[in-house]
Amino acid sequence: MLPNSKQVKARPVNNKPGGAYRSVNSLHCLASVLYPGCDTLDKVFKYAKTKYKDKKLLGTREILKEEDEIQPSGKVFKKVILGKYTWLSYEDVYIKAVNFGNGLAVLGQQPKTNIAIFCETRAEWMIAAQACFMCNYQLVTLYATLGGPAIVHGLNETEVTTIITSKELMQTKLKEIVSQVPLLRHIITVDGKPTTWAEFPKGVIVHTMASVQAMGAKADTGNKQPSRPVPSDIAVIMYTSGSTGIPKGVMISHCNIIAGITGMAERIPNLGEKDIYIGYLPLAHVLELSAELVCLSHGCRIGYSSPQTLADQSSKIKKGSKGDVTTLKPTLMAAVPEIMDRIYKNVMNKVNEMTSFQRNLFILAYNYKMEQISKGYTTPLCDSLIFRKVRMLLGGKILWDYTTGRVGAPLVCCEIKLMNWEEGGYYNTDKPYPRGEILIGGQNVTVGYYKNEARTKKDFTVDENGQRWLHTGDIGEFHHDGCLKIIDRKKDLVKLQAGEYVSLGKVEAALKNLPLVDNICAYASSFHSYVIGFVVPNQKELAELARKKGFKGTWEEICNSPEMEKEVLKVLAEAAVKFEIPVKIRLSPDPWTPETGLVTDAFKLKRKELTAFYQPDIERMYGTNVK
Repeated sequence: MLPNSKQVKARPVNNKPGGAYRSVNSLHCLASVLYPGCDTLDKVFKYAKTKYKDKKLLGTREILKEEDEIQPSGKVFKKVILGKYTWLSYEDVYIKAVNFGNGLAVLGQQPKTNIAIFCETRAEWMIAAQACFMCNYQLVTLYATLGGPAIVHGLNETEVTTIITSKELMQTKLKEIVSQVPLLRHIITVDGKPTTWAEFPKGVIVHTMASVQAMGAKADTGNKQPSRPVPSDIAVIMYTSGSTGIPKGVMISHCNIIAGITGMAERIPNLGEKDIYIGYLPLAHVLELSAELVCLSHGCRIGYSSPQTLADQSSKIKKGSKGDVTTLKPTLMAAVPEIMDRIYKNVMNKVNEMTSFQRNLFILAYNYKMEQISKGYTTPLCDSLIFRKVRMLLGGKILWDYTTGRVGAPLVCCEIKLMNWEEGGYYNTDKPYPRGEILIGGQNVTVGYYKNEARTKKDFTVDENGQRWLHTGDIGEFHHDGCLKIIDRKKDLVKLQAGEYVSLGKVEAALKNLPLVDNICAYASSFHSYVIGFVVPNQKELAELARKKGFKGTWEEICNSPEMEKEVLKVLAEAAVKFEIPVKIRLSPDPWTPETGLVTDAFKLKRKELTAFYQPDIERMYGTNVK
């Protein structure tokens, strides 16, 4: 039987409707400190460095070979062959961080001032972050996929004079906007200098990370006491991905992050030196940064990856060579819904290629496993005979999370309550489960938005007991065991012309699991009576559907065909509720990636940008100018 499968994991702190739920492990007092005396991030790393000094910490794969591969469509994809992971120890990373922090001081960086990092997820990102935590520099994080205006906004709003970046991002993105950031004086590249930089304005100096570390190693710190942070000091100003407009800078203190990672660590059983974490999500995202800090503080190894090199089948891995999970064999990884959707699609595509007998056997085993998990039981025979290859997709050693369809109980660092949302019809007195907008309270709740008091007052409130609450905009329900399920999102609810409410997120969730759909954005307007949609079809599935229907043409011609739009609609109609079925759709020949600006780095839809991008199609599908 699964451990704790039938146990109550969280309880309300009182019997009042809307009362906060807490983990049964922190009913009387919320957790806030990982180790005694380690109340700031520099102390956490020093503790870990002392305890795990010579153990491996950060790993990177060397690029052995890089080549261009021409696709049938004529597009050129870069493919790589990667070597084994090479590792830096805890001591190595600590020394590099100390030297980098001292080198930044030589360049004029002062404690409690802002410094930006605009870089891909890699070992140097974490080294730079640790340097900033040690020296009490406020680290401004920006997604590597942000567009020019968003980057300019973040850099100018925080008034940074120094930015840490990569050679590629400097040449492809910073070069275009650096003249719009008047206070910028230093650019530090983590991987060597680019060959050309004549275009940079006077007054901006480009350094390598290695040269700044060399400055720091030589710096005479003498008897000067470094300015160490206190728990309430800002550690990170984390800019959002801008899914709802201009990115906002979220101020996160040392005690906010430590409370959060304390809660995360308690939830991972037997976390320790045997564990290997694969880091591939953006470190500019709080989930990835927190997960890596949890691992760093417990003696785990962190091997770096990217969504394009994660698996053997990933887009940048040359056929026949090994992806990162196969080489690293991690026990831990963080995942966002889009990544889970991709894994699900990969598995189901393989299932659809099986013989009828094999397919029926897999489906029978899958349904049996889900039923047993819901009852609290494991399925070792099915796991070894049927699902072994599924496990190998992630390297074969990932620890399984047996919870399905729910986000679980509150972490020990926070409490969660549900607030009535009358417009959507969700109440914390609903039966059998209380429902409402999810509010989170605890020391992990951030300080607020940088230079944006109005939005801070809108999204954060303080109750009569002094507890600070974040209003998430998500709608949830608490089950009898204290676990939370997210069932809707306030922004996704649209009232149609006839008065029915449609949850765009629910429409997308219902249709996205179809083999034919790689991605979908539902759209509705209160001036019209039906839903429309933009669909990124699965190339293999749509090509096969076109072949069956006798339609011939290029990929773009198939996607632009009204005939194929109708055929895809027939498939969608079988999976959605009557008035939620998209009546018309637009097939997109190109995938939505963070680089297109249509989805965030966590692959969440940017509805505003998608609406603008597809405006001509919206007008065509509604047959009028949309208000």
